[in-house]
Amino acid sequence: MTSQPVAPDSSDRDTVAGRSALALRGLAKRFGDKIAVNGIDLDVPVGSFYGLVGPNGAGKTTTLSMATGLLRPENGQAWVHGVDVWQNPLKAKKLMGILPDGVRLFDRLTGEQLVTYAGLLRGMDREEVTSRVGDLLRALDLTNDAGTLVVDYSAGMTKKIALASALIHAPRLLVLDEPFESVDPVSAANIRDILSSYVASGGTVIVSSHVMDLVQRMCDHVAVIAAGTVLAAGTVDAVRGEASLEDRFVELVGGRNTAEGLAWLRTL
Repeated sequence: MTSQPVAPDSSDRDTVAGRSALALRGLAKRFGDKIAVNGIDLDVPVGSFYGLVGPNGAGKTTTLSMATGLLRPENGQAWVHGVDVWQNPLKAKKLMGILPDGVRLFDRLTGEQLVTYAGLLRGMDREEVTSRVGDLLRALDLTNDAGTLVVDYSAGMTKKIALASALIHAPRLLVLDEPFESVDPVSAANIRDILSSYVASGGTVIVSSHVMDLVQRMCDHVAVIAAGTVLAAGTVDAVRGEASLEDRFVELVGGRNTAEGLAWLRTL
């Protein structure tokens, strides 16, 4: 893999500037001898609810990290609404709200302080930040915990306050890595409503998840990734065909094992 990205041709320029909220071309990353992402091409349409699914170690988090400017790729390019993420990172990041998986927050701040800090860091007016923080805390059922230190939050509450921090500046693209992990069913339903309303108003959501049923019900587009490669991408209906998304996923990825050798695991 080379370190120099290839300039987009005219068709790519048209794609990234017009139709795609996120476009990836030849995105690649290696860790030692392991190829984590192997030249991924992907287009996420503007206004779509896009699911990114794959088995553990498929390269989903690495791909999203490179696509959002958190991890430098060894090769390839990423554009957000036509803005090159690595050539113009500040402009690109202003367009995005990001919920990374496993990235630590400033957890010695209270929930209210953390979201306020995120808004001020974006250059927003303090009065507007204060108003939006209140709205987000109410919508995510965190008002009663606004004054609690984030370090004392549960895993689900931490996910929700991180989501509030990603939403505070009303980004055009929202990139969420496992946003429903550890979140209770009521909060998950509220988050789905918030995200669906956001997409209906013109925003674009990319969500990485292991829960196929959730992706099938929530997303209108999906990409299946395994071994750092896109195996299928398109509308959910086109990718799954006549099968469920889970069955189609297993068919593409493989690896389903039988229960042979577990004859002893019987209670009757």
